[in-house]
Amino acid sequence: MNTYRHTGYAPGKVILLGEHAVVYGRPAIAVPVTQVRATATIESAPPGDGLTIVAADLGRTVRLATAPPDEPLAAAAWLTLGHLSAAEPDATVTIRSSIPIASGLGSGAAVSAALIRALTAFLGHPIPPEELSPLVFEVEKIHHGTPSGIDNTVVVYEQPVYFVRGQPIERIAVGAPFTLLIGDTGLPSPTKEVVADVRRAWEHSPARFDALFDQIGDLTLEARQAIAAGDLGTLGRLMDLNHELLSEMGVSAPVLDELVRAARAAGAWGAKLSGAGRGGNVVALVEEADAADVEKALLLAGARQVIRTQIVG
Repeated sequence: MNTYRHTGYAPGKVILLGEHAVVYGRPAIAVPVTQVRATATIESAPPGDGLTIVAADLGRTVRLATAPPDEPLAAAAWLTLGHLSAAEPDATVTIRSSIPIASGLGSGAAVSAALIRALTAFLGHPIPPEELSPLVFEVEKIHHGTPSGIDNTVVVYEQPVYFVRGQPIERIAVGAPFTLLIGDTGLPSPTKEVVADVRRAWEHSPARFDALFDQIGDLTLEARQAIAAGDLGTLGRLMDLNHELLSEMGVSAPVLDELVRAARAAGAWGAKLSGAGRGGNVVALVEEADAADVEKALLLAGARQVIRTQIVG
């Protein structure tokens, strides 16, 4: 038996501004986090074995032929085969990821993207980002219910983006490189639950929540201009304001607020929760010279780990 081996990769991501409001048509800004990534390696298997997906970090093995339709790994494979009009191959995919799970860093989207990249290469038909992103988005519906589309966009295109649901992707001009620290609470962020809670709250008080979404949208537009100008002071202030609006929306938590306060007190330009909230991460904008002090403060305040990444455009 000839053995074929291909590997697909995808980075994590972090939302700078606009989470939750982006689901309701307002803009969001997100950037890739290349320090963490998902990897999918596919190798040929004996004839008749079919496709098996081994999620090594989760201790889970999925056989495509017997997987339920709402199994995300199987769904990514079936969508890929349907897109290429291809038969199920005899192969084994092994997935590993250094992206914290359920933390707002795009783990699910990155795993899907890596798997699809590996599988399409194995089948001899690698696909471009504009075909890959919609496939990952379909899997995101299983993870999140009503995803905005920002996770699949950022992890597939691997560049800072200004995203409005249903509109063409816009790459952000970065006037000067900037450093972000991502403080992981170690607590899962129940994205599907939180998104559903926000929807119920919006349905109950549409005027109040539309006003919050509008304010977040305005901050996000201003932040795009600050990033283009290299104005970190303004960007940090806007991140702080965004956190306050998210808190008013009911998606923060004491552990997130404590990490935000610690980052600001240690010299961060600004800090906020990132992602769905009620767990997951905070993101802090820092001067490179202050990064070590802010990282130490985050760890002392309870962060399980801190990821440092630089955004260069």
